[in-house]
Formats: sequence, structure tokens, C-alpha cells
Amino acid sequence: MPGCTVRPLVEFHAPRRYAFAMARLSVNLNKIALLRNSRHTGVPDVKRFGRLALEFGAQGLTVHPRPDERHIRASDVPEIAELMRPYRPKFEYNIEGYPDDRLFRLLDQVKPEQTTLVPDAPDAFTSDEGWKLDDRQMALVRPYIARVKALGGRVILFVDANPDVIARIAPSGADGIEIYTGPYAEAFRQGTQAPILQRIAATAAAAKAAGLVINAGHDLNLHNIPPLCEAVPFLHEASIGHELTADALERGFGAAVAAYAEALQ
Repeated sequence: MPGCTVRPLVEFHAPRRYAFAMARLSVNLNKIALLRNSRHTGVPDVKRFGRLALEFGAQGLTVHPRPDERHIRASDVPEIAELMRPYRPKFEYNIEGYPDDRLFRLLDQVKPEQTTLVPDAPDAFTSDEGWKLDDRQMALVRPYIARVKALGGRVILFVDANPDVIARIAPSGADGIEIYTGPYAEAFRQGTQAPILQRIAATAAAAKAAGLVINAGHDLNLHNIPPLCEAVPFLHEASIGHELTADALERGFGAAVAAYAEALQ
């Protein structure tokens, strides 16, 4: 309409509104990018939603640039790094991926505070298992971890809830673990979560005793986060995208981020 002024929906400011949660919330932007990629309009803008996440309580942003670029694209990685530049290193950039030269080129370009390595095949639907760190996997990850740590950030290995794997983390050179919580989330939906939650707690306790950083991620939501935090009170960070984005369809994105940050307290 002539004479109308279009105003932004949100005024962006430095993220001072919320105190850091006991466990840090890193918002995974993959699902925002997946929605964007269904059109050629650039909507929704991944950077805009990354800034909203920081504004409403996230302490970091996570991306997983897969080779097929079905959600986050390689071109998004430096753009999000630029978005985060005024906030880093207190607000951390976490990049997930399979250890190969393609990923390393992105890491070398933006030097994230945290790199989370996953054992996904290039065509994997989603990250649905952790590193076992047998001889074959150790031969793959050990030199790669050394290359990534030379860039200055920490390296996290995505692992199943299995205390036995922790003894193999230190020899790999990694700084910590991200516990795969997909099986916990599925058991929670069935009301049978006690055994897997005990394994998560035991895995986290072994990692803490080894001086490792303990993160968690996959299908975490507002219902299953509180029992997880109770079982692992020293959890460092949760990387959350899919469930948070689904809740944002009802709550609004900023409100969903704030709710997840509060749940991690």
C-alpha cells in the first residue's frame, strides 16, 4: 500500500537478555536451512534466525554442512561465522561433520571454537550412531583431530551412550564427547527411558573422570531435557535443532529458544 513503511519483525541487539544456562544451548540451524532450500527465495534467512537464536538465549550456533548440501551449504559456513564475529569466542561456533578434506577446508576458513566429528557416511539420512574407535576408526580420526586442534579449537567426538568407549577417547586426542541421545528420546516417548538414561549417566561420569568435555544431542526436547540434566548435572552443552524448530512452529522461534535455554538450567 502506498505510504506504508515495512518494519523488521525483530530489532536485533547484543544478546544480554538471558543469563547463560547451566548447560549451554547451541542452536542447530540445519532445519532452518532445509526449509530455505525448498524455494529459491532465500526465505527463511538462516543468518537472521541465527541472530534470533543468540538474541533469545543461545550460547552458540551449530551447523552440519553435509556433502549433498540438503540443508546447510558450504557457503553458509563463513556467513554464519561473520554473523557471530562480534559474539565469539564467548558465544561459540560449532561445526559438525565427517572427517575429510572438504570439512577441513571449511574449518580452516572459519576456525570454529568447537568441531564435532561424526562417523556418518556421506549419504547418511541423519547422525544415528557414534564412533566406536576401533583400530580402523582410530587410524582415521587421530591424525584428523591433530589437524583440527592445530586451528585452535576443541574437538568433540559423537559417541553412543557406552562407558567403555571413554577409555579410547584420550588416545584419539579429542577434548570431549557428544553423547548421542536419539535412543534416549525414543525410549522417553515409550516411557522406558530409565535404562538408557543410566547408560548416559555412566558414560558422562566416566568422561568427567577422564577430564573430558561432555555434550549431548539428537532429538532432545522440552520434555526429555530435564531428566537428562538431572542425570548429568555437569553437562556442558546441548546441540538442538529439529525439536526446537518444531516447537517454534507453535511458540515462535525466539520463544522456543528461550524455553530451551531455560530447560537446560
